[in-house]
Amino acid sequence: MKRQMNSTIGIDIGKDTLVIHRLPDKATLEVTNDKAGLTTLLRWLGNGAALRVVFEPTGPYHRLLEKTLAAADVTMVKVNPRQARRFAEAIGKLAKTDRVDAAMLARLGATLDLEARPPKSELLHDLRELQVARQGQMKDRIALTHRLRHATLALIKRQLRLRIRQVDTHLAEIDAAMLEAIRADEALSQRFDILTSIPGIGQIAACAMLIEMPELGQIEARQAAALAGLAPVTRQSGKWKGHAHIQGGRAGLRRSLYMPALVATRYNAPLREKYQKLIASGKAAKIAITAIMRKLIVLANALLRQNRKWTPNASC
Repeated sequence: MKRQMNSTIGIDIGKDTLVIHRLPDKATLEVTNDKAGLTTLLRWLGNGAALRVVFEPTGPYHRLLEKTLAAADVTMVKVNPRQARRFAEAIGKLAKTDRVDAAMLARLGATLDLEARPPKSELLHDLRELQVARQGQMKDRIALTHRLRHATLALIKRQLRLRIRQVDTHLAEIDAAMLEAIRADEALSQRFDILTSIPGIGQIAACAMLIEMPELGQIEARQAAALAGLAPVTRQSGKWKGHAHIQGGRAGLRRSLYMPALVATRYNAPLREKYQKLIASGKAAKIAITAIMRKLIVLANALLRQNRKWTPNASC
C-alpha cells in the first residue's frame, strides 16, 4: 500500500528490537535495534518529509535510532513516558505490550500538537553518560558514608574509608572529563561561562544544567520553569482553591539546582532579598528555596538567550 501523506509513526524501543506502527494506514513493522534494522526502517519509511516519528526516550537504547533519524532529516518527537501512559489510560488502552505501545504512541502523535525538538548531539549524549555515572557515584558515596557513621569494627571502618576515597577519585575523574568535553566545544564552553557567572551556580551545577536541559536559552521563561518542574500548578474548582504545587519535570535538574539556590540566598543579593521577603511573609523555607530555584532557571534561560554574563542587576 502506498504510504499516505502526513503519516505519524509510533516506535516502541527495546534493547534488541524496534516495534513500529504507522498511521493512518495502521501498517506495522518490527526490526532489530541495530544498523541493519534501522536501514530497513528508513527504507520502509521512505521520504521523511511527510512524516513524524514519536517515541519515548529509553536511555542508551534510543541513541542509535535518534542519530539515524536525524541524519535522514526525519522529524522526531520524544514524549515523556508519564505523558504517554496517561494518554493510554485516557483512551482506554490499559494493556501494555510492544505493539500496543507503538500504536498508542502513533495515536498520541496524531492527536496532540507535540513540539519536535532538535536531537541531542553526540557530545551531549556522551556528557549525559558521564552525568549518569556521576549520579551513581554520588549515591554510592552517600551510602558508604552512612555505613561508616554506624560502623564499629576497625576493619570495616578502614575498608569503608578506602572505598570512599576510591569514589572521590572516580568523581574527580568524571568531573574533569565533563569539563574537558565542554571546553573542547566552543558553543558549550561559552554557555558554561555564562551559567557559572551567576552567583550560586558552580561548575557541577552548570554542567548538569547544560546536560539536563540543552534547550535552555532557546525557550520562554515559563517553559523553562515547567520543564524543570518548578512552575506552580494551580488547583482550583468553583469556589474551592487549593495550594499551588510543583510536579513533574526533570528531577535531576531540580536536584542540581537545590544547592545553588541555597548559595544564592547568601551571595546573590537580589535573590537573597527575594528569599528573605518570602520567609518574612510566612512562607516555609522549602517553598522559598523552590521559588529561588525557579528564579535561577529563569535567569539562566534569559542570560543564555541574550548571550551575556550575569551582572548585579540581572536577577531583577
